[in-house]
Amino acid sequence: MNMNNNNFQDMFQAFQAWNTFKSSHPKFPAFMRAVERDGIREGTIVEIRVTSPEGKERETNLKVTASDLALFEMLRGMM
Repeated sequence: MNMNNNNFQDMFQAFQAWNTFKSSHPKFPAFMRAVERDGIREGTIVEIRVTSPEGKERETNLKVTASDLALFEMLRGMM
């Protein structure tokens, strides 16, 4: 594998950032594992809500399509 030093450093920094994230939010990785175990299929609805410290909320949702699943699979293969 031909990997230059910048790619290695970027990967190492991303790994460190992920470990920090997991330490700060220990329930999130377990949640994602449960979602992955149950599977996301076409027609699944994903909802996201973001609340600012001031209490302002934004929400959205999406219904998973076949092309979304193809994108998820491609991203999974990159990790």
